[in-house]
Amino acid sequence: MSNHALKLNSILELQRFLEDKALALSDNKRLIVAISGAPGSGKSHVSQSLSNSINQVSKKSEVFSMDGFHYDDSVLKEKNLLSKKGALETFDVLGLKSFLERLSMNTEANVAVPVFDRDLELSRSSALIIDQSIPLIIAEGNYLLLKDKPWGDLQNYFDITVMIKSSKEVLTERLMKRWKSYNLNPDEIDQKVFHNDIPNGEFVNLNSIKPDIEIIN
Repeated sequence: MSNHALKLNSILELQRFLEDKALALSDNKRLIVAISGAPGSGKSHVSQSLSNSINQVSKKSEVFSMDGFHYDDSVLKEKNLLSKKGALETFDVLGLKSFLERLSMNTEANVAVPVFDRDLELSRSSALIIDQSIPLIIAEGNYLLLKDKPWGDLQNYFDITVMIKSSKEVLTERLMKRWKSYNLNPDEIDQKVFHNDIPNGEFVNLNSIKPDIEIIN
């Protein structure tokens, strides 16, 4: 796409845009769309909602989440990174890259990908099968559009890039609500929101490429 971000006014506009792009694909071609944003921006919800809406008529899309490549808590403890879970150094970026390459090539009948289980707080291996017939992959995650290597190499596999933007006030409200739902105590919530999620979001905003599409959510 062009180097100038296309500013869409709603998620519905993005849905229609992606539907048109997917319909224009020739046989056996695949479109991979990257949706990024700060923690709490709504990228996971937006990605799943887009996929669900697109699939109402026929199965044409699947969501592929970066969160499936979280290091296990046992690894994070060993690396003294458990309190920073969700920061870029707590992900297996090269594992993520290898799966994106396989999905982009689309030469396999299906690819089994990991999925992060928020209730269990761990990644479940081979939890989602993406069939070769799926023309639209919606890849979502905080760090997909970072400029610097090794994360910057991921963009070789994206046909369209999208950044979801939200104000700090909105992000804070959503994140507080998220972590309260897990029955954490106030100190734990403060740690996660103000010492991890918000700084990670600021890092994303400062260090990501200019996207093809930008949406305020």
